[in-house]
Amino acid sequence: MTVLGIDFGVKRVGVAVSNPDKTMAFPVCTIQRTTRDALFERLLELIEEKNVERIVLGLPQHLDGSDSLTTRQVRNFAASLGRRTDVPIEFIDEALSSAHAEALLDTAGVRGQKKKRVLDQQAAVVILESYLTSFRSMI
Repeated sequence: MTVLGIDFGVKRVGVAVSNPDKTMAFPVCTIQRTTRDALFERLLELIEEKNVERIVLGLPQHLDGSDSLTTRQVRNFAASLGRRTDVPIEFIDEALSSAHAEALLDTAGVRGQKKKRVLDQQAAVVILESYLTSFRSMI
């Protein structure tokens, strides 16, 4: 069983998955948003294909902890996904995850269009790694 990490975006959704031991996170894909139905269909396929037992969704908040417009969009997205699957959904603070992902890609020498294509899934990896680190500290 694995954990699926999601970096929600209005145009693109980054997806990452853990290994079964929940010690590592791997990028899976970036879903280009066309329609809501297509997005949920693809996510449900991944949930089944990757044998997902839990979904972790990055929750963007202002640095003072208050909600933003995007925070509300993520909560609405989670509610819609929750109506389509029985897999539990958790939120984790995603403060600066995109900036961290971008720095990791820069360090790896990923530039230009390739960087743009993988940034969202790398942000999902950062979100999932943060969750896995907190998960390991609880056991």
